[in-house]
Amino acid sequence: MRATLASFVTVIVLTTGCTGGEDAAAPIATPSVTLSAPVAAIGSPLEMSYRFAIAPDAPTLSDDYWVFVHFFDTDGELMWTDDHQPPTPVGQWKPGSTVEYQRTMFVPKFPYVGETRVEIGLFSKTSGERLPLVGETQGQRSYQVATFEMALQSDSLFVVFRDGWHGAEAAGTGLGVEWQWSRKEGVLTFANPMRDVRVYLSVDQPAAAFSDPQRVEIRVGPTVIDSFSLSAGKSELRRIPVQASQLGTAEMVEMTVTVDKTFVPASVPALGSTDSRELGIRVFRAFVQPL
Repeated sequence: MRATLASFVTVIVLTTGCTGGEDAAAPIATPSVTLSAPVAAIGSPLEMSYRFAIAPDAPTLSDDYWVFVHFFDTDGELMWTDDHQPPTPVGQWKPGSTVEYQRTMFVPKFPYVGETRVEIGLFSKTSGERLPLVGETQGQRSYQVATFEMALQSDSLFVVFRDGWHGAEAAGTGLGVEWQWSRKEGVLTFANPMRDVRVYLSVDQPAAAFSDPQRVEIRVGPTVIDSFSLSAGKSELRRIPVQASQLGTAEMVEMTVTVDKTFVPASVPALGSTDSRELGIRVFRAFVQPL
């Protein structure tokens, strides 16, 4: 079965309350999640639509509460997380209202294929306290809202970080978070599908190295297909539509990521770093989706 972002599969959340009667506290909300595909290949984007139906008698909460999202394998082992503050902070949620939003999650590079269980909940960033919700609890106020099949990369286009990139780095959490720093100009290549595509590019700039935002430009050949500003501490997920005619007729496509300024961490006293590399921006994901 192929994963296609065009077909949507609605995940139904059980609304019969927490199983086993383990939690007698009044639930704050009923969560549900809709996934954009029943199968997701490693490295591919998966659109996740969140919905929280707030209880009519829900108390006022603080913005300290975030949504946790955990992904488990069939043995119940945690593979990765996508914890986040929702676009409408929890402190602004109103009793009896509904909060809906969408996030794009990229399947990390994990040595696993098979059913993946998605659990969510609300937790305090300060104390770690979790709030009671309505749904199929897996214990500790963690609620199963979805499953999907995690598959090997197949019908997607593999993107190669070719010239102008530093080596891959990974977070020390063991949760599959990887990135590569660009220099002033970095070249990405992929096989030409000879049809329209959507390019996903997930980037950030974690260092306060500039007084003004960086300008980032994405080109295919001489054609600029995207440009944007990137401020320190900010991240961007670009979804770039590219026409087949812009990809040309060559077997391989070269896509260039250029920044208007770079920095050397060791030369910026405020960073307190000994890193002597020339750095542009961090790229977490580069993915090409044929349309």
